[in-house]
Amino acid sequence: MERKTNKVLGYNVDLLSFNEASEFVTQKFQNNEGLHIVTINPEMIELAQKNTDFSDIIKNSELVIPDGSGIVMALKLKGIIQDRIPGIDFSKELIRICQTYNYPIALIGAKENVIQTTVKRLQGEFKQLNIEYYHNGYFSSEKEKEIIKELMNANPKLVLVALGAPKQELFIKKCKKLMPKTVFIGVGGSFDVWAGEVERAPEFFRVMGWEWIFRTYKQPERIKRIYKTLPAFLIKVIIEAITKKG
Repeated sequence: MERKTNKVLGYNVDLLSFNEASEFVTQKFQNNEGLHIVTINPEMIELAQKNTDFSDIIKNSELVIPDGSGIVMALKLKGIIQDRIPGIDFSKELIRICQTYNYPIALIGAKENVIQTTVKRLQGEFKQLNIEYYHNGYFSSEKEKEIIKELMNANPKLVLVALGAPKQELFIKKCKKLMPKTVFIGVGGSFDVWAGEVERAPEFFRVMGWEWIFRTYKQPERIKRIYKTLPAFLIKVIIEAITKKG
């Protein structure tokens, strides 16, 4: 499947439906090809504009799905209708695929109690799932080297990394060099949701693309960060759209 992308503030975003993205990754699995999936949102672009290493990782990733509503809005301003692909749902789809084909997976990130609960719940939901390796997200640089070695020995087909951006993407970059046939995806706070530590927005909010509003309501400390990032992001997008039209 050939990639079709469009840029948002200089970063390619794949223009795919949820099912098409799923088929794209399934094809990579079956061809024994690795890739790095980025679930992009405005906050990540803001961080990338200040962090060259992170920026390069996003630009060189093989699949960049529009996780944030702000990304979908930015594309709409350019006349492109693109559905949001929530990273948390897409990750579950990849897990389902791995169970279907008996591909081993690994999980890295979150607190010890959270990842333990996540593993138990995933095994309860996906009865035949092979979780070959997992580790919490609290480790030193020395321990990181050990974890990467253990990951290589486990040889998973899929690795879900929940360290938050840009830490998870930087970790994936190190692993990907040594595990070129593995699919990696950064999943942010997904383990906290799967473990029941954080409540996910009701379906109505998710369908309307307002999940961020519910998350802000539940986690008021996010207000300062979001309302600092989103307006600036949209202003930049509007200026870019006007400039290119002109």
